[in-house]
Order: sequence, then structure tokens, then C-alpha cells
Amino acid sequence: MRKKEFKAESKKLLDLMVNSIYTNKEIFLREIISNASDALDKLYYKSLTDGGEKDRKDFFIQIDLNKDERTITITDNGIGMTEKELENNLGTIAKSGSFDFKNEAGKQKEIDIIGQFGVGFYSAFMVSDKVEVISRAYGEEKAYKWESEGAEGYIITPCEKESIGTSIILYLKEDDEDESYKEFLDTYKIERMVKKYSDYIKYPIKMNVEEEKLKEGSKDEYETIIEEKVLNSMIPIWKKNKSKIKQEEYDDFYKSKFFDYEKPLQTIHTAVEGQCSYNALLYIPSHAPYDFYSKEYEKGLELYSNGVMIMEKCADLLPDYFSFVKGLVDSSDLSLNISREMLQQDRFLQMIAKNIEKKIKSELSKMLEKDREKYIEFFKNFGIQIKYGVYNDYGMHKEELKDLLIFYSSKEKKMVTLKEYIKNMKENQDSIYYASGESIDKVDLLPQVEMVKDKDFEILYLTDYVDEFVVQMLMEYDGKKFVNVCDKDFDLDTEEEKEALQKENENYKDMFTSMKEILSGEVESVRFTHRLKKHPVCLTTEGEISNQMAKVLNAMPNNQGVQSKKIMEINEEHPIAKKLKEVQGNKDLLASYTKILYAQARLIEGLSLENPTEISNLICDMIAK
Repeated sequence: MRKKEFKAESKKLLDLMVNSIYTNKEIFLREIISNASDALDKLYYKSLTDGGEKDRKDFFIQIDLNKDERTITITDNGIGMTEKELENNLGTIAKSGSFDFKNEAGKQKEIDIIGQFGVGFYSAFMVSDKVEVISRAYGEEKAYKWESEGAEGYIITPCEKESIGTSIILYLKEDDEDESYKEFLDTYKIERMVKKYSDYIKYPIKMNVEEEKLKEGSKDEYETIIEEKVLNSMIPIWKKNKSKIKQEEYDDFYKSKFFDYEKPLQTIHTAVEGQCSYNALLYIPSHAPYDFYSKEYEKGLELYSNGVMIMEKCADLLPDYFSFVKGLVDSSDLSLNISREMLQQDRFLQMIAKNIEKKIKSELSKMLEKDREKYIEFFKNFGIQIKYGVYNDYGMHKEELKDLLIFYSSKEKKMVTLKEYIKNMKENQDSIYYASGESIDKVDLLPQVEMVKDKDFEILYLTDYVDEFVVQMLMEYDGKKFVNVCDKDFDLDTEEEKEALQKENENYKDMFTSMKEILSGEVESVRFTHRLKKHPVCLTTEGEISNQMAKVLNAMPNNQGVQSKKIMEINEEHPIAKKLKEVQGNKDLLASYTKILYAQARLIEGLSLENPTEISNLICDMIAK
């Protein structure tokens, strides 16, 4: 029979699809299995309309491998195709019978048509240099074979086929230095591909698998037995009724699907119907992946369309601050592009993403309120990601995330929310007090913290490097501003105490000027303070950059030598203040005291000393006198 040419711009279009549209060769099997599933759906639908409903249990998809012939055969017992349908559906690239049928069948709940563009079949030419399609249509006695070696054209001839349905035979390309195709003849490889892309096709996908088994009655002799194996699960867990799923089933699915040795901290299973319908099964892991805070980590949810996996990681479904969430979304309402490997950016995708974001936040809020211990465990692992969400994008998401934040409380001795802090504030308190440092113990020992605690005010301890950036981005909560107790302007004195201290600082202005000069620009100023109880000295800061923030910024790879504006404050009621007043006329002694006090203040703040040897010698000289 004369070879026919493709009705589309054959060679260019076929070359484009094989070499550009599909970038992953594995998906040829996904596409052919999806087409087979469509054919089974069509027959099932036709049996419903004809009044002779077929039993779905009789439907199947069969895969056969022939290593000698280098062929893969995919067979279904679906509706099949007539000669004219082979001509129309396979002879015209981008002609989709499934798309036509989908429009005809409407929104039948029992019918899932996966193909839309009519190009998936041609992905077979990525791995094959010849493809045969043998098909016998439902209600027909004759069968036909369509065969093609690519863009040059195709032939349709009559043939014999005992049963209705379609067999697609792929003759794999020969291996060369750049490409290997024989891997697709490996049983394990095919099993893995079916599991990955087509595990939830609702019909059984079968394959005859060779297995070595011990001969009956023998201890050391084996025989090769061929067994029929069903490769797919068929019914996805996320489409089952939640009330009938045990937590153990959710946990097992998570561990096998996302390769985690621990069960998840939280499971979120939701189904939404309406303008955009979808099922989602989400998990919050119990620990951060080893690469979570690295550039190599990829966020995203698995995306399915009617049970067929379209994308392994759809990043658009998760905001960065919820990037720790694992899981999947299955929807039939998304607009897929021609290759099914990528999504068109449409409003349905955006709607799903927004709904998922709200659902995750709602579940975290619920956990925070009803299971604080579990939430604290979550926050240890992923709290920094929530804080990044508050800080990033110029604080665009701070209102949505601020109530998920928790910080250690000096008074409660545990993690509290900002709302709880506000609720427990003293009547005369008009700000949220905080102090930052490398650990809770180190913050608790700061001289500036002691007096605030002594007056029974609650302080939030910020110990993550991003914390101060977060509170500065928030600026306030419930009308209460955040105030660093180590800021130079922080003051709990009465008006009388303030006046007395101001007068004392004025009286010793010249001494403080000399001390500032001795420190050679290390500090903005030196002064007496009442903020210290027992400690002799401390460093406070002026401006937005605190000592802790400066340390964080300077530890980054693009270190720009950021400096905080330091104020050295001396406890006016400590004996050291009296000593300074006594020696202010002795330049050498004043210099020694000043340098030692400044070194002491730096060490308390966790800052390094530029010349520790000089300070050591000064201390030894003082002791020796």
C-alpha cells in the first residue's frame, strides 16, 4: 500500500516534538499508557450509553518486553480504532480524539480523559525508529495496522486481531555513544517508570515478570518462573475517603513517596470542589532535609492531572516560607501546555496555590493553639523559614505570618507568641522589650537585661541571626513598638532619676571626651547609666544596627565591614565610677581603666578583642600594683 504523508507539516513538527517539546525520554510510556486509559474510558462510557454496561474489572493495560526483537508492546482492551480513526488520529499530528470525546462526554464523573492535544503518541519516536499500531474497534470485525518510521509518513493495512483494543509496538532505536535505549527493555526500569508517572491510572497495568525461584523440594536448584504482575496502585490515597484512612497509611505513603525514614509531623488532606476542583495531600516533615538550607534544595509539590504525574516539583504551588511542605496536588482543571511537562500560568493554578497557602497557615495556627509542644518541635526545624517569610520581599507577607512567630520569654521561661506577650504586659508598659544574643543563656547574662528583669518586665530573647531583622521589619505588633533593651535610648528611670543622671554626665563631660579619644573612634560616646544593677559596664548601640546584627552581617560571604554605633555605658552606682572620677586627672591610669572596661564590655557582648595581649598586660599591671 502506498505510504501516506502526515497532514501536518510533518518532518519539522515531528522533529520539534521529539527534540524540543519533550525533554525527558521516559515520558513516552506515560503518554502511551494515558492514551490506553482513555481508550478504556471511552469503551466504558459507550457501554453506559448503549445500555450494556461493561465490568471495569475486565479492563487492563498490558506491557510486554522482547529483548531479542528490541520491542516494547503496550496493549489495551479498550474501544480500539477503525481505519478512518487511525487515519484521522494518527495521520494528523495534533489531532486529538480524546479532546473531541471529552467535549462530547461532558463532565461525567466516571470518565477521565487525559489526552488533550493529540501529540503524546508521537513521543514514542524519541526512543523508537519504527512504531506499529494494531487496532480493532469495538463492534468491528476487521482490524488495521498503522506503521511509521517517522516524519516521512505512514502506512495503514488490514490485519488480523482476535480481540478489540489496541496494541502499540515500539521498535527501539539502536544504542550509540550518546544515547542508550536498551535500558527501556529492563523490567525494573519499566516498573519504576510506571510507578513514577502512571501509578494512579485506574486500570491495572500488567506485565509478565521473570523471577528466579527455588525448585520445589530442592535446596540449591532454581527455575525461572514467569508471573503476571500488576505494576500500579490504581487508587490514589488522596482520593479515598479521609474517614477510612488510618494515620499509619498516611505515614507509610509519606515515607515511601518522599524517602523519609521518619513519619511526618503533620498530615494535611484536603479536597476542594467548585470553580477549581482539586485534591491535595500535604505533609509537614518532622525534621529538615539535610540540604534544606542550601542552594541545592528545590521546593515544590508533585502535580497530577487525573492521577497522572505531570511535574515532580511544581514550585508555583508553594510560597518560599512554606517550602518545607512535601506533598502533591491532583486536579483536572489545570491548563496543560502541549508537552504536559510544564504548566501554563493560568488563574486555576494561582487559585490552587492561594488555597494551599491558606490551608497550611490554618493548620499551623491550629497546631500552635492546640498542640504547643508539637508546634515548638516544628518551629525548631522550620521557624527560620517562617521568619524569612516575614523579612523577605520588604515585609510583604508579615501580616499573614506574624502570628506564627514564637520567641523565648524571660518571664515565662518558654516560647510565647507575640499575642501572648501583649496579653501579659504590665499596665505601665508601652513597648515590647527584646534582647538578642547567641543563646538564651548568653542573653540572660547581659548586663542590660538584669535591671529590666529586676523591675519585672518581660523580655523576648532573640537567638536566631535573622530575629532582629524580623522585629525591625514588623516595627510593631498590636500598636506596641519593639524596643531593644540594649539600645542607648532605652530607659526605665523616673523623671527625677533622669535629671540626676543627666547632671552627673554633664559634670564629667570632659572625662568622657578623653575616654572616647583613648578608644580612638571605637565608640560614639561614653557616659554614666542607671540601666545596670551589679555590672560595671556595658555596650549599647545607636541607630538601627545593633551589635548582634553587625556580627551577623559581617559573618556573611559579602562582608562589607558593617559597624554598629557603640556607646560605652558605666554603672554610675558601681565602685568603678568612683575610681574613674578619682583618676581622671591621671592620663595613664585613665587610659588603662578605659581600655580594660571597653574590653570587658566587648567580651560581654560576644565581640572579639583586636589586641588581647595589650589588655592582658594592662590587667596584670593593675593586679601587680
